[in-house]
Formats: sequence, C-alpha cells, structure tokens
Amino acid sequence: MTERRLLILFGSQTGTAQDTAERIGREAKRRHFQCRVEALDSYDVANLINELLVVFVCATTGQGDPPDNMKMFWRFLFRKNLPPTSLCQMDYAVLGLGDSSYPKFNFIAKKLHKRVLQLGGNPLLPVALGDDQHDLGPDAVVDPWLLALWDKILALYPLPPGLEVISPDVCLPPRYTLHYLAEDSLHSDSSLLQSTPPRTLPSELHPFAARMVSNQRVTAESHFQDVRLIEFDVTGSGITFSAGDVVMIQPQNCPEDVQQFCQLLRLDPDKCFLLKPTEPGTALPAHLLQPCTIRHLVTHYLDISCVPRRSFFELLSHFSTNELEREKLQEFSSAQGQEELYSYCNRPRRTTLEALWDFPHTTSAIPPEYLLDLIPRIRPRAFSIASSMLAHPGRIQILVAVVRYKTRLSRPRRGLCSTWLASLNPEQGDIRVPLWVKKGGMKFPADPDTSVIMIGPGTGVAPFRAAIQERVAKGQKGGESVCSAPHPGERTAAMGAAEWPECSHLPGWVASLRQFSCSPELPGNSQPVAKSWCPEAGSIQRQSLQLLSWTNPFTCLPWCCLSRTEAAQEAEAVVPSSCSLAAVVLPSSGSDTSSIECLPEMKGSFPALLQ
Repeated sequence: MTERRLLILFGSQTGTAQDTAERIGREAKRRHFQCRVEALDSYDVANLINELLVVFVCATTGQGDPPDNMKMFWRFLFRKNLPPTSLCQMDYAVLGLGDSSYPKFNFIAKKLHKRVLQLGGNPLLPVALGDDQHDLGPDAVVDPWLLALWDKILALYPLPPGLEVISPDVCLPPRYTLHYLAEDSLHSDSSLLQSTPPRTLPSELHPFAARMVSNQRVTAESHFQDVRLIEFDVTGSGITFSAGDVVMIQPQNCPEDVQQFCQLLRLDPDKCFLLKPTEPGTALPAHLLQPCTIRHLVTHYLDISCVPRRSFFELLSHFSTNELEREKLQEFSSAQGQEELYSYCNRPRRTTLEALWDFPHTTSAIPPEYLLDLIPRIRPRAFSIASSMLAHPGRIQILVAVVRYKTRLSRPRRGLCSTWLASLNPEQGDIRVPLWVKKGGMKFPADPDTSVIMIGPGTGVAPFRAAIQERVAKGQKGGESVCSAPHPGERTAAMGAAEWPECSHLPGWVASLRQFSCSPELPGNSQPVAKSWCPEAGSIQRQSLQLLSWTNPFTCLPWCCLSRTEAAQEAEAVVPSSCSLAAVVLPSSGSDTSSIECLPEMKGSFPALLQ
C-alpha cells in the first residue's frame, strides 16, 4: 500500500493561514495520516519533487505580495530553469486566504496554483479562495472545501483496514509535553535577553537585545494621541539600514496579565520545565528558550491578548467539565455558530485572557501541555524607522502611536506592543528590547540630487523623517517644506519643529512643520492645492499650502484620506513646471518592489517618469 503521508505547507503573515493549516493537520491525524505542518520557508524546497500529497495554505499581503515566511520558497518556485515535469508525481490542493476589498484578491494562491500546475502537479480540487469580507469569514469557503478535499484524498489513500476516522469528540494528544525540573534549574528572565555579541546579523530567530536610550512623548499631554519618539542603541549588533526600512520588535505581555493568567489556570509561574515533542520528528518552537519557566512562557511567547480563533474554542471544549460552558464552546467551534462567535470575539475585540475569564470552570481544567496548542505565539510588530544611520550612528529611532481605545461596549482596549513600549522608562534601569531590521517596501532614490515628492496618505511621517535626516547628513541644504498629515479630525499640530532640530540651523532651511488644519489663512502668494479632512464639513476639503521651494531635494506633501490615485493626481496638479521631478514615493504595505512598480494606476501621472 502507498505510504499515507501528507505535507501541509503554509505562508502566513498574521497567523490565520497557519491556524488553518494546523486545523487541516489535526483533521489529517484523525484520518491516520502521517502529517507534517511547516511554514514554506522552513521546508527544504529541494525535497518537494519527492512529495506525493501536498496541501498549500497561503495568504496574500499588501498589494499582492507573499507573506514573509514564504518569500524564499516563492522566489525558488518561479525560477525559469525548473523543468516542466518537476512535480508530475505530486497531488496537490491550494487554499488561499485573502480580502476581496483589495484589488489583488488571493493573488498568491491563484498564482501558486497555476505555477504548480505548470510544473506538472495534479490538482485535487480547484483553488479555494477564502474571503475575510464574507459574513462568516474565510470559513464560509474553507468548511465545504475541506469536506470535498477529504473525499478526494480518501479515494486515493483509503483508510487502513480496521481503522476508522477518529471522532471530533476525541481530544488528540498535545504536540508537546512539559517535563518539570528541580528548582535549582531555574534561571531568571533577566538572563534571557542579555546583550551578547551576535555571531550573525540579528533576525527573528536571533534578535538583538537593544538598550532603550530614551522614551519621549512628542505630543502634548492634552492631545488625544500619545505619540512616542523612542531611541535604541544598536552598537555592536551589525545592524545597518536606510530610509524606508523597518525595525521588527518582539513585544511581551504585561506582568498584571501574566499574573491573572497563571491564577486562572492555577499555574506556578516560577516552575521550570523542558519542552519535548509528543511525536518523533516534531520540531520544537524555534522562538522558545529551553529550559523555560511558566512565567517566561506566558510573558514572552503566548499571545494572551490576541482575539481567539475558532480553533481555540474547539480545543477548549474538550477540557470543559461544566455542561453550560461546554455547550457554548461547542457552538462557537461549529460551522453554524460562526456568526455568534464573531459577535462574541471580533466585534468587541475580546482577548484570549478575557475569554478564559468567561469560562472559569473550563479554564481551571486546561492541562498545561496543551497551552502551545491552544494559544498562538506573540508575533513581532513592524515599525518604520524614523532616523538615519548617517545622522545617528549606532541608533534606531521610531515614532510609536500608543494604541488605546474603547469598544462599542465601552471596554478599554490597548495595543500590546505600543503599550508595552510606552511603559518602559530607561531612566529607571537597563531596559532591553529584542529587535531586528528588515528591508521595507519604500525605496528612495539613491541619487541625492533627485527631487522627490513624498505622499503619506495616512501612513505616518516616520520614513520621511528618516529620509530627510539622511539627505541633511549628506550635506543637502535648505528650502524644504515638511508637513505631516493628521489623524482625521485632528485640529492642532501634534508634532512641532522640535522633531527636526538638527535641520533648523542649516543655511536656507525653512520647514513648515504643521498639520493640515481647517484654517484657510496660510501665508504666501504661491499656493498650490492640497487636501485634508475637515471635521466640521465632514468631507474632504481643498486648502492652500505654501511650498517654499521646489528647487531643493525634498518637498513633503502628505495627504490623508486620499486614495493613491487621487494623491498622484493631486501631486501632478501642484508640481510647477520648474520642478525637476524624477521620482514619486508612496508607501505600500509589505511590498518588496519599488513603489512605482506597485502603482500601475499612477501611469497616467508623471508620464515622462513612468514610461
């Protein structure tokens, strides 16, 4: 009989595709398959020619871009020298997860399906396209597609004689077991982030423990938005970056939430353990140190502040000893209960910790071995770098808007990473933050004499700040006009001229560091048109903005509440004929290509540039 092996490969940016891939893996184990679930970039792609049965689960990010953990696989798969019969022995299926409000809906899944077909693969089913915009979310497509998939797979690989599909009522074994150690094996959490010289460049697996130098609020105390200018010392890390790059920061849960979690589950936070896989061949979590304390696991690894997914309630229902709680958990994990689950979880942005509070009998019965199956790991957060290495050697600066708001039910919510960063005070001790740098999607011209119009339609001023610092450090002089776009409804300037103090002394430097407001009185006679949001009128209003000089490298025109096409048209309208325009830079989320290549809709504007 043919060996019953199934490989499930996923490309996931926010964790949804990974969660779906792991769900397929659990269903495969119930059908007695030898199953592996791996991120596409973690898999040795050279072995793909030997695989007989593969399911791909992949998301689409940004403007039709692959997730970070499948980019190497993506580049390899589209090599032109791959033979057209490379994958002729493979039966495969592709499940895409996307959002139909984006132009390139599920672009990666469609292209992957087509490419594997070109290389000789045998599709089991047409590509499935899950949609976040559906009333029931991606599961509206995933559920029926999985039923059809298992029918196809079991027709090719029938169950062994005497075996039946394991019932969904049976709880599968955990992926890992916890082996507790004696107390003298404990090591404090402070030893886990020591700043040791890295052997390689810092990465997600090996972040650099950067010292926080300063944490300064740059908005007024009376202002509704708390924005921080935070500086890190990365001396000795080997980190290099340029304007437009991104720093990734690994956040952690606050001590109060960690304490509540341990109390709910009746865990001793100081217990030390070793993690061991239940099945041979299962890889240990790459981001978790060994040995480890319960406190470190909850603080640095388990994302207890995320909105729980359907799989969370499905697994939780197996531990419930309370009939009422079990019935509700089973409802949330059923296909029929997805609308109710959305109302309970997604609409109020309920956290995992809050959900555990709502099911106290079940929570107290959760075996610690299942924690890593139940709760996903904390994902790193990306911040545009707001400084230049030329201006600040060995330092990284970021601008962080602290996320705090209330839901429709008046429940307070806070961003995990921004709140944690804002709480750190470098004046009270040696504060270390794990980080690494990756290339951003915004690319500035290498030629310092190239004129640039920078348009930030709601994306923030941080990368522009870095680019201006870089130009100033290279000796460019005066005449720039810098304006930062406000949050809709903002009436007063949030960040003033102090944000660019190093520029103010330069000969000829004139900076207009102000938000667009609703005031029609702006100085000057030459007044090109810009747009901003007018809260009184409730619509986009035109207003004048004096551009003090077009003869020098930088003029920054951030427009909020505009599409990129509108922004491009506005830029074309206000550029005087005397401006030697050579590049237009617009932020595009998650893009690895140049901004111009990501904006085909702009080809009507600046034709000399984009031809």
